[in-house]
Amino acid sequence: MPTRQIAAGAVATGFGAWITWGLLSNGYLGWYWQWPYLAIVPRSQYGSEVWIFFAKVYTYLVMGAVYLFFARLGRWLEAARRMIAWARRRGQPPGTPPRPRHQPMPSPDQDPAEWPELRAGGASEAADRLAGELRAGRMTDVDYARIARVWTAVQGRREGLIEFGLAVREHGAAAWPHGSGARDLPARTAHHDLTLGQVRIGIAATSERNPYEYRGVGVAVDPGLLGTSALAVGPPAVVAARLVRPVVESLCLQALAGQAAVISVTAADTGLSPDGAFDVVIRPGRPDSSHGLDLYGGAVDPDEAAGMVAEALVGDEVTILPGGDSRRAATVLAQLLGPYHAAYGGFPTLRDLRDLLDGSRPQLDALRVQLLDVGLDVQVRDLESYERQAAQPAGVAALLAERIALLDRPAFAGFFTSEAPPTLGAAPGTGEEPPYRPFSLQALEHPLRIRVDLPERGHAEASRIIARLVLAQFAQCATARRDQTRFAFLVLDDAAQVVTPQSLRSLQRLRSAHAGVMLALPALADVPEPLRGPLLGMVGCRAVCSGVTPWDGAHFAEAWGVEWVETRTVTAHEIRADEPLARAMHGLRRLTTGKAVTRESVTVKREQRQRWSASDLANEVPVGHAVVSLTSVSGERTPPILVKITD
Repeated sequence: MPTRQIAAGAVATGFGAWITWGLLSNGYLGWYWQWPYLAIVPRSQYGSEVWIFFAKVYTYLVMGAVYLFFARLGRWLEAARRMIAWARRRGQPPGTPPRPRHQPMPSPDQDPAEWPELRAGGASEAADRLAGELRAGRMTDVDYARIARVWTAVQGRREGLIEFGLAVREHGAAAWPHGSGARDLPARTAHHDLTLGQVRIGIAATSERNPYEYRGVGVAVDPGLLGTSALAVGPPAVVAARLVRPVVESLCLQALAGQAAVISVTAADTGLSPDGAFDVVIRPGRPDSSHGLDLYGGAVDPDEAAGMVAEALVGDEVTILPGGDSRRAATVLAQLLGPYHAAYGGFPTLRDLRDLLDGSRPQLDALRVQLLDVGLDVQVRDLESYERQAAQPAGVAALLAERIALLDRPAFAGFFTSEAPPTLGAAPGTGEEPPYRPFSLQALEHPLRIRVDLPERGHAEASRIIARLVLAQFAQCATARRDQTRFAFLVLDDAAQVVTPQSLRSLQRLRSAHAGVMLALPALADVPEPLRGPLLGMVGCRAVCSGVTPWDGAHFAEAWGVEWVETRTVTAHEIRADEPLARAMHGLRRLTTGKAVTRESVTVKREQRQRWSASDLANEVPVGHAVVSLTSVSGERTPPILVKITD
């Protein structure tokens, strides 16, 4: 039964018990309920102290019986239990996930350091070993979270329990290590709680603008909130250091515990996170990069690969492309990649793709001959359709060729590699050994920590293309994962010219795939005007730092909506007397005080006002603060809260 119905029933039966006892005790229902007592006590004892004592005891017994009847009828104990649970949840920070029901609830007097869950599950020997590791200082909070995750996975399987005990006996706190062998980050700058997967981003200000229950409480985020995706707008230095860095740091710790996979796309040489905090650091345009980026994201379907590449190349051209997004460009590109994949068993390299988009006749003729030799007449028709599209001087193919030329630069030579080289035929340029190890975002199946450093100083437009490529591949790979129990997250510390119509559609699918994206923007002006409203509607977590413009604040004010407020208006009216004596007294008072005799009237009305207006967001947010609203994947949300974000 819902909690509201139980509470309403308890209140109703409470009033019923009070009214019933009032009627009985005052005789409105007769005095028949006293007959058993009068029949037992002799008449000679009436009025004595013994009679009075027994009369009170009997009255209390009858009253208790009445209230007990109504308590069982209204389920008062159940209502009290639920109210206590509700009060405890109200005292937790926003976004705290409930304790899983399948795990035994340890009693308050049990020490979590003694692993009561393991003891209750029959792994007492493993609990003793882990407790000793913790007391000796050989266990970190990352080890605790990692082992707790493994224990949750093996519960209910006898073979899993045996393997769990053997691993703990052999390795102790170092059991089930991360692939990198690391058990902590080189440095931490934020307050973390890996048991709940939370990181604190600030403290709610004790301001009248905040609801009373939120004042002074800590504000933290976790995968349950980040799964709805997040948007942070404000000065780049503030957003990156106080919002982006704690989130990336928390997800890196969760990746070490086997709970998450994180990709951080940032500008080169920002210094937000050390290289030692990541497993793979990709540096486009720099020879010291250990890995290259797969242009097609490890895709094997030509249509899927064409969609990702087209989104990266022309996804931002919402005013040039027909239809306002990259879907037509993906169709044109698929007419080229499909025949190439059918002929050679793989996708073209970046150099070959540029030649084909430029309309290189030797390349197109060689592809046509290969298709005819294999007998793929259907693919030949697709290739002819592409050639007709490419013949148009201002068509989509010309725009694709212009954009891909930005990536085919000497600085990026060999960087855009492929994990699956062609296996049929000999495509031009595919026989060379790639200078970089190919990396695909299909590795999100594993708890990896990845950082992509964009060369924004010398290749600004290419950096935007790479950022859109990573976002498109992340959306595709995160939703196609076989195992979605591990949280996948992408952080873009500068999402300018990255928000596209197709990326907004991807944000909707990520919520159900246990994944999310964090977009940081210096201003909403970097987002095309038609996409600003949909962007604020798609993300569940929003943050506005001090220093935004009223134009940006207007969009957030509209997204946060209005609320009902009660206003009081006090008006002073001058009193005009009709009688001579009253007029004389009023004149005397005016002469002595210099003020007329007035009477105050108070008008109270309810009206709707914006929670935070555009002017408030631009002028009333103190330095070092942000207005934050959070939404969980289950639909719970907080109002916009003024938060002092941590340094």
